[in-house]
Amino acid sequence: MEFSHIIFDIVSSFAIVAILMPFLIGYLVAHKEGQSIREEGPKWHEKKSGTPTMGGLLIIVATLITDIWVGLWQGQLTHSLLITTFVIVLYGCIGFIDDFIKVFKKRNLGLRAYQKALLQIVVGIIFLYVYNGDQFPMNFTIPGVLSINSAVVFILFTIFWLVGFSNATNLTDGLDGLLGGLGAISYATYGIISLNQNRFDLAIVCFSVVGALLAFLIYNHKPAKIFMGDVGSLALGAGLAAISILLGRYWSLLLIGLVYVVETLSVMLQVFSFKVFHRRIFKMTPIHHHFEMMGWTEWKIDIVFWIIGAICSAIYLILFV
Repeated sequence: MEFSHIIFDIVSSFAIVAILMPFLIGYLVAHKEGQSIREEGPKWHEKKSGTPTMGGLLIIVATLITDIWVGLWQGQLTHSLLITTFVIVLYGCIGFIDDFIKVFKKRNLGLRAYQKALLQIVVGIIFLYVYNGDQFPMNFTIPGVLSINSAVVFILFTIFWLVGFSNATNLTDGLDGLLGGLGAISYATYGIISLNQNRFDLAIVCFSVVGALLAFLIYNHKPAKIFMGDVGSLALGAGLAAISILLGRYWSLLLIGLVYVVETLSVMLQVFSFKVFHRRIFKMTPIHHHFEMMGWTEWKIDIVFWIIGAICSAIYLILFV
């Protein structure tokens, strides 16, 4: 797979999102179907109420179309490409249901937490079943600590990884442009790793997402004309988790996706501290809201978090690729 083919990959998904997004925005605006802002969120976010959401739908559509035609063209329509795309699409479907309930049914919380978790676990199980377990590196390893040759342990870990990172990216998607930029950096990093390992099938998936996210940022940077919604945020995290596993580099996501990890830990620590000590560690979580309440602008938070994501990715590439 040559560099020019990667450009076709990126341009294809970029063009689909860039061309179709105005039509989606127009439809949602015409039907007055916008995002309701949660009351417990920052008060200054109330002005965003009514902004169209579910923009992630086109990210998934663009990725699906590009993966299939570029995969066919390059002779890389492999099991790995199909199953990774399958995970992105199915987690996107879970997010779509959640967004649909919020937007069209006017129930701001969407799916119940247990309903969303159950669906995420089910898709994780389907992922494992469809891929065919004997193709997985069933040896679960913590470098320098332990190595467990157990299918059960690895299956449980895989489901945890998919569910955990889909929720982590979902939590990160709280500011205009934040997850779009971070996602593009993360997927580009895994695209480079895939090329280095001659996994051209997974590289196609990665760079398809990169192109779609770059186009999405045209409409999602502050002030956002459309939000990604759970349809996009859940899919992006699950895709990253699946790719890290298929590359045999699952722990890489802790560094490449450090921002997602910190966002999630901030929520967990806040809940623990409040329930046990009746005190809050942060002004508000996820942690990007903490910085907002400290007076940082959304653009400043975006840029700082993007830089951190890029530095973490660069460190991984330099040390381990």
